[in-house]
Amino acid sequence: MTTSADGPDPATGQPSGAPQGPLAGVRALLGRVPHLNVTLSAFSTIVGLITGVSSIVGVLVAIPGYFQPAPGRGQVMAVVVDAKTDKAVSNAIVEILTPNNALVTTATSSYFGKASSTLDEGQYRIRVTHPKFGAETRNVQVVSGQSTEVRLRLRSGASAPLREAERVVGKGVNAIRRLFGN
Repeated sequence: MTTSADGPDPATGQPSGAPQGPLAGVRALLGRVPHLNVTLSAFSTIVGLITGVSSIVGVLVAIPGYFQPAPGRGQVMAVVVDAKTDKAVSNAIVEILTPNNALVTTATSSYFGKASSTLDEGQYRIRVTHPKFGAETRNVQVVSGQSTEVRLRLRSGASAPLREAERVVGKGVNAIRRLFGN
């Protein structure tokens, strides 16, 4: 049986001049795509620009959520200043305690008098001590997803004897609790 060059192949139904084999469909599809006259360097430049722009957009979208505490947690910022001069007090020890005086965490104030910590939502006590100043204690409520700022004004001189005794006794009680697992 003979076929004409213009007619379809009776076995495949394809035109007789069409490519044969497993890539025949791909070649036929590519034959329908218009040919773009773009060099490899121009294509690479376009892909690089699209990648760079999408990376920048991704960062800008992610930044607002990055600086917020995790759900169920809030941030406390202690600002420690001298009561007389209103200047920042650096290297002050900032202790964050539970209402029962159990130590949660400790921080040191920076050059600008600031110390921060991310905590679970709830009630806390902040105690600030410095060798040149008296101790200062404040209660603070931490709210989920919010930042709370507490200004602590330290007065010159040694701590009041009652506050110092309270601190020492509190440390002893906490040590005993840890020893017995309470």
